[in-house]
Amino acid sequence: MASSVAGAEVVTGKVSVLSKRDHLGKSTIQGNHQSLLQAKLPYSKTNWGCRPYKENTKLYCRRSCRMQSAQTHKKPIEDTIDLSSKLLSSTAGQVITCKAAVAWGPGQPLKIEEVQVAPPQAMEVRIKVYYTALCRTDFVFWEAKGQTPLFPRIFGHEAAGVVESVGEGVTDLKPGDKVLPVFTGECKECRHCKSEDSNMCDLLRINSGRGVMISDGKSRFSIDGKPIYHFVGTSTFSEYTVVHVGCVAKINPEAPLDKVCILSCGVATGMGATLNVGKPKKGSTVAIFGLGSVGLAAAEGARIAGASQIIGIGSNSAKFEQDYEKPIQQVIAERTDGGVDCSIECTGNVKTMIQAFESCHDGWGVSVLVGVPHSEAVFATHPVNFLNERTLKGTFFGNYKPRSDLPGLVEMYLNKELELDKFITHEVSFADINKAFDYMTNREGLRTLIKVAD
Repeated sequence: MASSVAGAEVVTGKVSVLSKRDHLGKSTIQGNHQSLLQAKLPYSKTNWGCRPYKENTKLYCRRSCRMQSAQTHKKPIEDTIDLSSKLLSSTAGQVITCKAAVAWGPGQPLKIEEVQVAPPQAMEVRIKVYYTALCRTDFVFWEAKGQTPLFPRIFGHEAAGVVESVGEGVTDLKPGDKVLPVFTGECKECRHCKSEDSNMCDLLRINSGRGVMISDGKSRFSIDGKPIYHFVGTSTFSEYTVVHVGCVAKINPEAPLDKVCILSCGVATGMGATLNVGKPKKGSTVAIFGLGSVGLAAAEGARIAGASQIIGIGSNSAKFEQDYEKPIQQVIAERTDGGVDCSIECTGNVKTMIQAFESCHDGWGVSVLVGVPHSEAVFATHPVNFLNERTLKGTFFGNYKPRSDLPGLVEMYLNKELELDKFITHEVSFADINKAFDYMTNREGLRTLIKVAD
């Protein structure tokens, strides 16, 4: 899930620096947030590069992920997490007192508190969270600039854990299952869930303003009887959380939770925006506007799709080396013979959205909006840009269905077809969770991994 930010940050360079293929044709992301080259533009920075395409490359779109999820990864992976269902189910039906990082007000440092977590109700799951990561969406709603404040609250939505207990009616999960909680859901019954073209579940799509469970309008968190609000139905900055079953993806028990946790938001969103929505063809030119975690994942999707040229654009003035006085869409048009075949916008800045759309080639260019703008933002471009057969699309969680598709992405990682490790640039303890916010404030690194439970 991308969020509104002031401008588009670039973390990219030539694609040969961003990624490479080994002798089996599998991809590995190279370099890091600090080392990738950049160029300077008034609003945007860019670099240009080409990447050979392997004929045996697979297109890992949503459908292929479902095929992967049906496979079993053979090689055992070390995991020190105790998955004993007896141990986990010993607290079933009871209130659990545990630690959580509570936000008491806008912009205030999170405070580790003892909270009470109620048992799951019908169609709910209580999860022991082992790892979580800070996403910019958490950061934006924590700052509460432009959003309606709702505090006290437990943030967090990009995480991995183990089922502790399940509520009435839950049949496809049991204590001990490894899972990814997700900020959006899949009821599998509504028209969107039954459609191959949509992941916008009528029942469980994201609602950032709701701080309670949908079943009874109550919170499962409290401190001395006072309710603490949920965040996007997940609230993973807690040792235990309660989530609707439709927002929980069961994954391979051999998956390392400290790696795959970032699949529950940023990486899936970026990859899916390219592969499932933009759908660039082999040999296409692709421009990525804003390359933090989501943008780098979009670039990886473009490489997997066989793009011949991937262009990264952003405005991080601390890391560029060339000035362009012309508008970025004009620069791109000049350098790509009229514009790119596909552009992916990952910033939430409406000016950048317009630039991304206008950077596409007429006749066939497709632009995909991923970032979430401020509520009062207005997208303004001349209608001729549409009449000249450019296409503008939006996407939500990369068009992946959480329960159906995330297990397949996990299998891709286990089969070494998807690189996740390079996205994690910092690791902190739960007690030091505020350091993750400091890193994001200072625009340091990509994802900060937070170890919640031992």
